[in-house]
Amino acid sequence: MKNFLAVDTSGTHLAVVVGKGEDTFSTYLPDCAMKHSVSVMPAIDETLKKAELSLGDCDVFSACVGAGSFTGIRIGISVVKGLCLAHKKPSLPVTSFDVIAYNVEDKGKTLCLIDALHDAYYVCGYENGEVCYAPSYLEEAEVLALVNEGYRLYATTTLAIEEKATVTHVDPVQGLNNAVRKKLSEEAFGELSALYVRKSSAELNLGK
Repeated sequence: MKNFLAVDTSGTHLAVVVGKGEDTFSTYLPDCAMKHSVSVMPAIDETLKKAELSLGDCDVFSACVGAGSFTGIRIGISVVKGLCLAHKKPSLPVTSFDVIAYNVEDKGKTLCLIDALHDAYYVCGYENGEVCYAPSYLEEAEVLALVNEGYRLYATTTLAIEEKATVTHVDPVQGLNNAVRKKLSEEAFGELSALYVRKSSAELNLGK
């Protein structure tokens, strides 16, 4: 089993996971909004110390590429790309949707939700571990329509839509660990490219 270091800065939280063979070590900051840039490297150092590993001992570096916070995603990708370059190791992208989906035991129609603010959500549907509804940007009413079609909702954070539908919360640290190990087993190495389901507010305003 390869040693890995994975970083998720795509949301308000910060998660760092180090896999040392079959063992897992982690650092989690639940409220890290706007602080990822100053918190990520100390969190990486802390987690490596827990695992008694150095960066050079890692065989692969992974980042959560989105969907989620535009700024957070860029920070995580930049940090991990730098580690890959400095240590000449491959990169492994995982999505925010993978982090949720690979921590759900339900093999039925699962809809993973990421808060996009203003009663809208980034969503991706899975069934039997495979994507069955492509990553999309949906308004609340559209998400509720999918619930009526049999999708069960999952997320890592509390969402406004919970006033109208049941959302099951999953552990973002365990999900990141599961997603990376799953992708490693598939040797799904690749370039770290941000998954932007929709344009940023600046780009939308520019278009107007």
